[in-house]
Amino acid sequence: MLRDMKHDSFNESAEMYLKTVSELAVNEGPVPISALAGRLGVSTVSATEMVHRLQDHGLVEHQPYKGICLTECGYRQASEVIRSHRLWERFLADDLGLAWDEVHSLACRLEHATDPKVTEALDAYLGYPATCPHGNPIPRHHSTPSEPEDCPLTELRPGDSAVITRVHPESDELLEYLADLELVTGTYVSLFEVVPFNGPLVFTERERTVYLGLEAAALVFCKPVEEA
Repeated sequence: MLRDMKHDSFNESAEMYLKTVSELAVNEGPVPISALAGRLGVSTVSATEMVHRLQDHGLVEHQPYKGICLTECGYRQASEVIRSHRLWERFLADDLGLAWDEVHSLACRLEHATDPKVTEALDAYLGYPATCPHGNPIPRHHSTPSEPEDCPLTELRPGDSAVITRVHPESDELLEYLADLELVTGTYVSLFEVVPFNGPLVFTERERTVYLGLEAAALVFCKPVEEA
């Protein structure tokens, strides 16, 4: 377990790796080391070295030429960090009134220094919220979160209307960009067109037009709604 390891700097790095593997995994499949390195902003060599250390501690399994999967122990540890992170986001946004696009980076600092007892108390204080401010489910002990019933904006067709439900995975840059565009969770949009040759998606929202690139749109999830 990470809590028993000696060096706090390694604990924090290990938690970030486990959390990121969990966020990038699709249908619990292996995560390529290149994708992990890119998400964390480190070299492939550095990521490979850390993966080997995590494997030595029984937290991940590395499948050559495929990628990394969390072990049961690694999954529990990742879920604990994600739970702490999303609860802090909810507290910072709801109780302290900090901006939707600011709380992610602040929660990243708090998640590694939070004792499990504090996480439990924070959860109870907040009334056991279901999601973070960005719409992602908050893990619960002894239960596996069900997959959200939504789809990325890229799956909409021209003429479809939808409400934005979550942003996943989150990053400071993406959240700030979406906040500037006023495309936050709970926003209703209609897809007007998809510009040919990998162009942006063109949405209408109230009386304005919003352009969103495919890369960003793939990370913004929504639920289709019927036009009134």
